[in-house]
Amino acid sequence: MHEFYEYTPVAKKQQAAQKALEKLQKKQPDVRPIVITGNKIAKTWWGNAWNKNLEAYADFSNRITRGRSYVRNGFVLDLQIDTGHVNAIVAGSRRTPYEVQISITALAEDRWKAITEICGRSIAGIEQLAQGKFPKELETLFIQQGQGLFPTPDEIQFSCSCPDWANMCKHVAAVLYGIGARFDEDPTLFFKLRNIEIEALIKKSVEEKMENMLKNVGRKTHRVMDDAAITDLFGL
Repeated sequence: MHEFYEYTPVAKKQQAAQKALEKLQKKQPDVRPIVITGNKIAKTWWGNAWNKNLEAYADFSNRITRGRSYVRNGFVLDLQIDTGHVNAIVAGSRRTPYEVQISITALAEDRWKAITEICGRSIAGIEQLAQGKFPKELETLFIQQGQGLFPTPDEIQFSCSCPDWANMCKHVAAVLYGIGARFDEDPTLFFKLRNIEIEALIKKSVEEKMENMLKNVGRKTHRVMDDAAITDLFGL
């Protein structure tokens, strides 16, 4: 059975969302709403790339855009990123906000290996990763569909407490966009979401770099850099 709601002006919805946020903050002081300033949902290249990656897939392209206005208007009252999971609270047509859960499949072993090899070709890129940044020169590493670090639709599972019968409701879509905005603030959360240990990625990438360098001069190596040396090199 479908539920029908009387049209409510956006300004009134925003007021209701603000009241819901204030009420939520009293119960949960650690809530982290998504606040969008300006015309863009995400401002960094990696935040934008996350959103564009989702829009590029046919499975998502016709549905995810439903969430743009929701995230822009401040309806994502809370968004928490944990290892492989996102928990969010989104204001909607009802007085009680909806709960959204999103799970991301851990990176496959073969893709992990390919990615460390790519990272190992660029010492500058590894340095930026160690600083908690997404190096632009490694952009393909993240955005290559089906092969990069960004998840495919098959690797994303989601649910919402709303009564919307659609496969992807606007509340879930708003949270997916909100993830891109959250990455603007802290790109290392992406590695947490994909269940990737950034220290392990850097260590493995450095080892690949050293092996490639030594091969070029006709020498063999047995991974001569230990954990302490890599820690000192990148300040981890």
